[in-house]
Amino acid sequence: MSRTLNVRNPRNGELDYTIEAANEAAIQSKAIKLRDAQKTWRQFSLEDRASKLKDFARLVGQHKDEISAALEIDTGRRKIAALEVDTLVGTIMGWTAQTDGLIPTGWTQGRSNPAIQHAPQLIPYALVGVISPWNFPLVLSMIDTVPALLAGCSVMIKPSEVTPRFADVMSSVIAQSPLADILCFVQGDGQTGAALIENVDAICFTGSVATGRKVAIAAATNMIPAFLELGGKDPLIVLEDSNLEHATDAALRGSTLATGQACQSIERVYVQNSILEEFTTLLATKANAAKLNWPEISSGHIGPIIFDKQAAILTSHIEDAVAKGAKVLSGGKVENHGGGLWLNPTVLTNVNHSMKVMVDETFGPIIPVMGFDTKEEAVSMANDSEYGLSAAVFAGNLKDATALGMQIEAGAISINDAALTSLFHEAEKHSFKLSGMGGSRMGPVGFQRFLRRKALIANTGAPAPLSVFSED
Repeated sequence: MSRTLNVRNPRNGELDYTIEAANEAAIQSKAIKLRDAQKTWRQFSLEDRASKLKDFARLVGQHKDEISAALEIDTGRRKIAALEVDTLVGTIMGWTAQTDGLIPTGWTQGRSNPAIQHAPQLIPYALVGVISPWNFPLVLSMIDTVPALLAGCSVMIKPSEVTPRFADVMSSVIAQSPLADILCFVQGDGQTGAALIENVDAICFTGSVATGRKVAIAAATNMIPAFLELGGKDPLIVLEDSNLEHATDAALRGSTLATGQACQSIERVYVQNSILEEFTTLLATKANAAKLNWPEISSGHIGPIIFDKQAAILTSHIEDAVAKGAKVLSGGKVENHGGGLWLNPTVLTNVNHSMKVMVDETFGPIIPVMGFDTKEEAVSMANDSEYGLSAAVFAGNLKDATALGMQIEAGAISINDAALTSLFHEAEKHSFKLSGMGGSRMGPVGFQRFLRRKALIANTGAPAPLSVFSED
């Protein structure tokens, strides 16, 4: 029996959309069809699959207006919604442009016995499941999907029930494309996601640590691989010889772009004490100049808080910090405008690691700034976290910034900028600590993780007789 779920509009708070949550029987039925179609899909050459993906990209581009319009309602933001569509097209073109060398071929001579050679055969998983979050609905539903399809897998995606409108539009686009038989969206909530995991051969999940643990347990129970991109508490370290105009620009953008609703957002800033006052004054000035994109969606910098439950977390973090002595230099209060929930960029000083805002994932436009004296102290504070997704370092020269970045326990370090993993997708990286597990999404390994490796081992000489192993 299907369940009807109501969907909230983040700009006005109204429940103005409904979806039908797919039940286990519906998931099983779709999985059977996807697996059957994958048998043909995997037989195409890599170049043929790339060609069909390019056709899909062109179709997405042709329907950009409809897709971005749905994303605009889902997320309450216009420019980023359009950029998500452009990013998907660019992602497809980027992957399909690097087909040469993605799959190793040929025989390799053995080192211990040159007469024995080995060659790989790479077998795609028949059906990959993707469970995606609400903060970048389209991009994060497709970031694993594209390389999986290119590898020869079929894919079933369950988007977040918080932002499901775009998926209905995308489903109609997919139905017109060469991918119609091997790619689909299914709507639903956590129950639907659990059923999806039970019916796939590999699972990709982007979301919270708490849910990621449940996904990992379910995957382990079914003996399937899980690729998890989870939360972050990304630090930014600013040394005293940094360019403060650049550092404050990066800190503000890295913390508040997309209302700070991004796993790679800067969530804590450590500044050398000799420049702390100058830095925080400049940062607060820039933060106070940022505008909510209310009432007009086509103006301003800061969109609404997409998920209403997240607003309570942001309020809790601010109130906890203030109660423990933090000072608010900008923003500081979740506001209700037209039924939507909004938070201006919030700069906090006089913070420490006893506060939630310095240790728990915030996922909003809050910028706590803390001073330090020595580089060793800065690294120690940056590493004082359960998370290790990414980080950033500013210094007067590349050498010093790189040396400091190499000491931070995180998967990607932005040097003299912030949150570069959201802008640059070519560098392989892993998530450290509780921020995830599994292979990199980026680079050739982001493609190869969807292929099981079979070894073909050939003896070009005579097989060894039993007498070779005689005890005599």
